[in-house]
Amino acid sequence: MNRTLACSVVGAAVVALDGTVLTVAQPALQRDLGAEVGQVQWTSTGYLVAVASLLVLAGRLGDRYGHHRVFAVGALGFAAASTGIALAPGIGTVIALRVLQGVCGALLQPATLGMLRTAFPPERLATPIAVRTAAIGLAAAAGPLVGGALVSSYGWRAVFLLGVPPTLAIGLLALAPPDRRRTGSPGRPASGPASPDHPSTDPAHRPASGPAALDPLGALLLAAALGLLVHGLDEASRPGGIGAAALACGAALGAGAAFARHERRVADPLLPPALLRSVPVVAGLAALLAASAALFGALFVATYFLQDVQGLDPLDCALRVLPLAVLMVLGAPLCPPLQRRFGPRRTATAGAALLTLGVLLLSRLDATAGATPVGVASALLGAGFVTLMVTATSVVVHRAPEAHAGVAGGLQQTAMNVGPALGVATATLLLALVPDGGFVPARGAALPALATLAALALPAALALPGRADRRGTRPDPAAPRPGGRPCVRS
Repeated sequence: MNRTLACSVVGAAVVALDGTVLTVAQPALQRDLGAEVGQVQWTSTGYLVAVASLLVLAGRLGDRYGHHRVFAVGALGFAAASTGIALAPGIGTVIALRVLQGVCGALLQPATLGMLRTAFPPERLATPIAVRTAAIGLAAAAGPLVGGALVSSYGWRAVFLLGVPPTLAIGLLALAPPDRRRTGSPGRPASGPASPDHPSTDPAHRPASGPAALDPLGALLLAAALGLLVHGLDEASRPGGIGAAALACGAALGAGAAFARHERRVADPLLPPALLRSVPVVAGLAALLAASAALFGALFVATYFLQDVQGLDPLDCALRVLPLAVLMVLGAPLCPPLQRRFGPRRTATAGAALLTLGVLLLSRLDATAGATPVGVASALLGAGFVTLMVTATSVVVHRAPEAHAGVAGGLQQTAMNVGPALGVATATLLLALVPDGGFVPARGAALPALATLAALALPAALALPGRADRRGTRPDPAAPRPGGRPCVRS
């Protein structure tokens, strides 16, 4: 389990670090390669679209062929793509390799949760998820500082080399022969039904495999819907991009409708009906979507306020909102005992309330706001978001049948990728409604709207399980395996 936890934590942290350091490196990349602004933007957009499109399919691949194997392919591919970007001769190569890096990131991210679901018993799963979340918060906080230091000393190419050693190491570690001793739930014998990472030798217990089992048409339709949606939201956040955004979002709706019709007819759908019928899983995903949209939209507005209105440099701006990252790192380990003491419902509801309060406090800032009110609001954002994120993620992963852990992880990561795009697009559109005062929170419409969006996480949190028993959040019964008996945890 130590190997699994190390791979999961390092993999999630590297992806988070990559996203934050790239923002710092983009101006230097543009100057060095003589690229246009639109081309540099596609180094981010191409990655985001590739990741969002393939997360659910990647989770399905992990369920079918083993989360460690899919994780290893993603990690090693991520390292190779990062190396290629650092050596790229032109902007076209950088964009193409960033898309490839997004594909590998999509393989890597759901597996970081799928591996935990199959390796840890329910009563111990909240703690590794909290450790993973703390690592993400630490990486996101360190990203701008580390990226700025690397770009200043060695140039933008060093930023992409930063993630090569850890992803190469965890990719090779994931390929190491597994420990055959059972590390799953107590009471399940070593000869019992195996997880996807430890396939059973009994044909009756093997999950269906082959191209048909992966639902390739469903995967294509879902990838098109999610990719077009993220692209549309990204276009909406750019000046003059409303027309392209409307076209892309309309096409996404069409692809989504076609996907829904297809899923109702196919024998082995990409999204298992048992997973979508689980109220805790759907509620957890809705809470994550609303919370991530509100948080990242609020940070987008706050960044412009601190830099363009108050005239702070990027470092001073980062220091003003540093309490957010500190509370995420320090708060994550406290979430599992809170869940055991108060239950997921009350814990997540408290997190959603703190997050909403933080956005509301930001919305009251005027042009003369000092460091203290910004810091207090940032602390509330960090405390609320980490509490909600750890709790909702634990519920989604716990309640998903083990055979569908990868798909559940893919859906969780999809919510965490679509949410920020939705929040930034909403903030951009509303900032444009008040061109003279929109960047001052108290005079604009963006942050009040984002506070309303954060409040939508409250009803979702109230739909989570009310109490956690001694085993933690009890998973839903696994669906019967084809030709075999249901897998029952004692």
